[in-house]
Amino acid sequence: MRKGSIAASLFWLSAGWLVLALVATGFLLTDLYSRALDASLSETLEFHVESLAGALLEEGDPSSADIALSDPRFDRPRSGWYWVIRDADGALYNLSTSVVGIDLPDMTGPSDTRGRRSAIMDDVFGTRMRVVERAVTLAPTTYQIVVTGNLSEILELVEGFRGQAFIVLGAVGVMLAIMSAIVARFALRPIDRLSAAIESVREGESVAVTGTYPREIAPLAEEVNELLRSNAQIIERARNQVGNLAHGLKTPIAVLRNEAAARKGALADVVVTESEKMSTMVATYLERARLAARTSVVGKKADPTMIMLRLTRVMRKIHPDCTIAFQRPDASLPWFRGDEADLEEMAGNLLDNACKWSNGQVGVRLDAERSETGTMLLIRIDDNGPGLSEEDAQKALRRGVRLDEKTPGSGLGLDIIKELVDVYGGSLALKRSALGGLLAELRLPTARLGAMARPNAT
Repeated sequence: MRKGSIAASLFWLSAGWLVLALVATGFLLTDLYSRALDASLSETLEFHVESLAGALLEEGDPSSADIALSDPRFDRPRSGWYWVIRDADGALYNLSTSVVGIDLPDMTGPSDTRGRRSAIMDDVFGTRMRVVERAVTLAPTTYQIVVTGNLSEILELVEGFRGQAFIVLGAVGVMLAIMSAIVARFALRPIDRLSAAIESVREGESVAVTGTYPREIAPLAEEVNELLRSNAQIIERARNQVGNLAHGLKTPIAVLRNEAAARKGALADVVVTESEKMSTMVATYLERARLAARTSVVGKKADPTMIMLRLTRVMRKIHPDCTIAFQRPDASLPWFRGDEADLEEMAGNLLDNACKWSNGQVGVRLDAERSETGTMLLIRIDDNGPGLSEEDAQKALRRGVRLDEKTPGSGLGLDIIKELVDVYGGSLALKRSALGGLLAELRLPTARLGAMARPNAT
């Protein structure tokens, strides 16, 4: 789970709530257990008081040896389990073996309607006790029967229970947290599938978001598909408008140029010159609009290895005196994320220029350049021609600038390449080649490797 993800938020929210709930449950269970043990102790002491009261009334003599309790805890010294029979003045008439050598504290406070009192006290050894006292009248004297139970033992049991309860609840909390994480991942799996479907569209593996999704996110998938359809319609309309504009402007400009060329004079020469400029400008901006529309289409990719193999075969025929060395990459090379024709136009122009200006030797290499921002496709084309200085390399990328005015052309070739490179978010650099001429480095975005294997073309 990534930081800031929905699954992480659900997990930590559930974990926090589980911690609070389980801690509260632990204290509640401990309190209930403590109350149950204390109630059981009180009932036991009440039973012992009733037993002593019954024996006293039956014997009629408070000092009788037959008045006793069978619980062996009353026979152990310092056990916290004591009983005595005494009068209102504190004179002892009978007592348990455990009381020998100590004095039980006197109880204070009012009695209930049955003549009973209950309190929590400490004996001389620091043992906490629950004390129950009952008044029994044996005419003409009223006796007090006092029975105590060890409350410290119950407190120790409660502490032990609390520790065990938190261990068990902690284990339950861990299992619930794991289950919560699993449930969160399972519940968010449709979002992962939607993300993968959108990524598939972006990488060119699909033209629309496909699959069945829960009703909570199904509208999102439908909106993405509608956005793709709307984008395709806008691009198609733009292409049609560009084509209409091309047809609408080319004919009038051609008529002006032809009419002016058929006449003599300064005005005709000006019209011919300016119409040529207009034709060049129209072609340039129409080409830019066409490129922008084409590269806006989502879901295209191309195999650079196959394209470069095809381009090298064509250039060898066009430039038979030039030796083109293409170092073919392995199958792990990523694909270009864009239109195949655009890659052919960029790489083809660079390769054609290298062949034109070389002294018979051109090298082509394809690599994957990895960085913190991602992976880029790197196309290197170098030659052994005269090359360019750093200043001339910068000039060559400007619109309409020609370093050799003797060669026919508009000077827009490299600039059109640069325009395409900018549209795709790539880069073009012109450097000094190890062969002595010019090195063109073209960096372009990549897509995931295509599912189909590349043919073993050479």
